Amino acid sequence: MSKIETLDLTKAWRRQNTSKHTQRAYSRWIDRFLVDAAGLSATRGDLRIQRMSQLPAPRILPALHPDGLETWLGSLVEKGHSRQGLDQARAAVISLSELIAAEGLISAELLAKLKAVSAPSLAIKKPPRTILTPAQLSALIHAAGGGASRNHRLRNRVALMMLCMMALRRDELAAAKWGDIQAHGGRVFLNIGDGGGQVEMPRSLLKALTNWRQAIGAPGSETPLVRRIWKGGRIGSEGLSSDGIWLIVRQAAKSARLGAVSPDDLRRSVTAGLRDAGYSTEDISKLLRHKNRIITARYLKRIPPTQKRGE
Repeated sequence: MSKIETLDLTKAWRRQNTSKHTQRAYSRWIDRFLVDAAGLSATRGDLRIQRMSQLPAPRILPALHPDGLETWLGSLVEKGHSRQGLDQARAAVISLSELIAAEGLISAELLAKLKAVSAPSLAIKKPPRTILTPAQLSALIHAAGGGASRNHRLRNRVALMMLCMMALRRDELAAAKWGDIQAHGGRVFLNIGDGGGQVEMPRSLLKALTNWRQAIGAPGSETPLVRRIWKGGRIGSEGLSSDGIWLIVRQAAKSARLGAVSPDDLRRSVTAGLRDAGYSTEDISKLLRHKNRIITARYLKRIPPTQKRGE
């Protein structure tokens, strides 16, 4: 076996043309696997990217065995993760195993055994979370005004408006840059990276966006749209992670007395609002940027009727 100390998973992903969206998702799952199975500390943001480029091979190898992978996936079931999450978690660890096998650190036989581990079945399929009404989405946005500083409030309002009005995924919002905003024919759009298409930005969002831009002070086109803010309100240069965006949603939901709300709930809620307002599947599919209407139709079937929550 080679005495390699660190591995660069990001290079392997670039060779395979893995999309940035998938890279971010895999990074989260691999980081969680290393925390749960290898005893490493959790990372986020730039530290997580650094970890993926400098993976500690000696710490990872003992955790890579079929029984350990199966046990870890089972623990995710117990924590209530969805089928999509379980499949993605498994794919992320297999991607890591393939890199390690390519470096000669594990045998082809062990790699085959790891690949043979399937995601466990969900014993109890949890129903989708309650969908927020348009009024509750507005209350969530309004709750952004309770931030620790003016800059926190400006940033949180922009983030929540983009999630509640544009049905963005939190990874997409975390990856957005100022240069992704473009105007065409009197309308303003956000370009989603990795061929994700465009989403029109509502006019009511543009004023909040302008206030946030002024607080930053002429941000460059390649700089993050949503940034970290330090204690005291100083705006940092680093982008806010997808976990940080989740925290904004959670804190606003608590302030608005809406209970537990996730960014995925907001995407579903926007979709439900459009459906209930009579929008066609084709129009909803364009907003969600699905590959075709069949995917959107299946997505709509999984969304329950809108019910009031926290009132």
